[in-house]
Parts: sequence; structure tokens; C-alpha cells
Amino acid sequence: MVIREATEADATACAEIYAPYVTDTAISFETEAPKPDEMAERIAKAQRSHAWLVLEDDEGRVAGYAYGGPFSGRPSYRWSCEVSIYLELGRRRTGGGRALYRALLDALASRGFRNFCAGMVLPNDASAGLHAAMGFEPVGTYKRIGYKHGAWRDVAWVQLCLPEADGIPVEPR
Repeated sequence: MVIREATEADATACAEIYAPYVTDTAISFETEAPKPDEMAERIAKAQRSHAWLVLEDDEGRVAGYAYGGPFSGRPSYRWSCEVSIYLELGRRRTGGGRALYRALLDALASRGFRNFCAGMVLPNDASAGLHAAMGFEPVGTYKRIGYKHGAWRDVAWVQLCLPEADGIPVEPR
């Protein structure tokens, strides 16, 4: 298992991993799976300001990805980011998700980000378990916030805050 920075060349693999979450589940609130060219743009954008990592299996095939992006465009939120992770279906509980998320959080922290937030549609025991194992804490739930696959869906939000540093925080880079 190898974790590395994503490149735009990983866009097709990332799009293939993500597509079933869009089309077959309520886990993603997108309704059309992004094509590889759109995924390449997302990867490039995340790499410029935050991070996008991929998990490769023992054969060198991309089996998952995780990324961070802005929590909000308002200046005072600049030390906070929203994070997401997607593994190919059937790869849960193999340790890859934790390793990938740890690497992402470390990469974002090294850039100066201090707070990590993630939203997950409910129910989603796998995501809730992963986030709890990583130290995220519940901060609230939006009730009936999205409608997908014939039902209203709740979204729970969790947050992980790095220990406070004294003084003015270093600007994210």
C-alpha cells in the first residue's frame, strides 16, 4: 500500500471510484458522476491550495483518494478545511482508509491548516466509524438537508481541531 500526492493522471481512477457513490448511494449529494476531465480539474484545484492524495494497492492501482478544500471562502475560516475520503467499494476495514486520512491530515497540517470538518449523510456507519477512530467529534446534524434517491437525508458534521498554538497562527500555504 502506497499513499502519494495525486496528479491529474489519476483523474480517471478517482472518477471510477467516485461514480458508484454518486449513482448508487446517497453518500454523495451529486447526481451525475464527474467525468475524468472534471475530476482532473478538481485534483489540480485541491493541490494548489490544500491537498489531494491517492492510495495505491500492492499492484500500483489507485484504490482510494482523500482531499481537503476550503471550509468557507470567508477570510477568518482560512485555517479550517473540509475533508473527504473515498475508497473503492469493498475496501473497507483494511486499514487503507485510516492510513490515507492520516496522511491527508498530516499534509494539511504541514500547510498550516488547524481545523478539519467533514459532513456525512446519515446513516453511514462506515464513515462515522472512520471519523470517530481518527478523533473527529460530532458538532451537529442538518436535518432533511438534501433529497436523493426518493428520500430526505440528514447530514452529520464532525470536526477535528489540532491543539491550539500560542499567538497568531501561521498563514496556510
